[in-house]
Amino acid sequence: FLPQVDSANAGRVLASDAAVFLKKSGLTDLVLGKIWDLADTDGKGILNKQEFFVALRLVACAQNGLDVSLNSLNLPVPPPRFTDTSSPLLLSGTASSDLPWAVKLEDKVKYDAIFDSLNPVNGLLSGDKVKPVLLNSKLPVDILGRVWELSDIDRDGMLDRDEFAVAMFLVYCALEKEPVPMSLPAALVPPSKRKPLSVPGAMPLIPSSASTKESHQSLPPVGILAAKTPLTQ
Repeated sequence: FLPQVDSANAGRVLASDAAVFLKKSGLTDLVLGKIWDLADTDGKGILNKQEFFVALRLVACAQNGLDVSLNSLNLPVPPPRFTDTSSPLLLSGTASSDLPWAVKLEDKVKYDAIFDSLNPVNGLLSGDKVKPVLLNSKLPVDILGRVWELSDIDRDGMLDRDEFAVAMFLVYCALEKEPVPMSLPAALVPPSKRKPLSVPGAMPLIPSSASTKESHQSLPPVGILAAKTPLTQ
């Protein structure tokens, strides 16, 4: 990975170069910021080779649902995945379009029934309609926020039938004490949304801090659960 972000071969990686590269991991800016802070130990905005490898290791931890912390560095995890079809080195779930969907058919039938009972409009459910279902699981608000963020794959603040199935799948995983991943595994992406695979990895993340439109669209994950937060505090 290093030659791709250290084109000058100086043995170090600048923050600007690393940011563009790390965004291809599909992780949220919040998680990537935490990874950078942990890796850039002296706060200079530059990573040496060892610090860059720490960042890659933390990306792999986050992608596999582990805590982004230095304690996770020694845990066994698969190599990090990055979406960049132009590079043979950056293989992100090769042939992921051929992967069977993690949501089983019999479960999908149940999730579809719940979806239809919530009165979708034009095949979509708003955050207000999904919120009670999520809160009913009694899962922590931060976990439910991540479930929403992962399941709203096209970032439109609404869930269609397949996205709702992803949300339900993640909720049931969390209820079984399985960690909710930081980024959506390739096998969980609905087949209907797999064609532009390289787009979701790059599009929502890069403009999210700069574009007001994009930041507005990222509000539903927080807003959907905000009503619950004051009660817990």
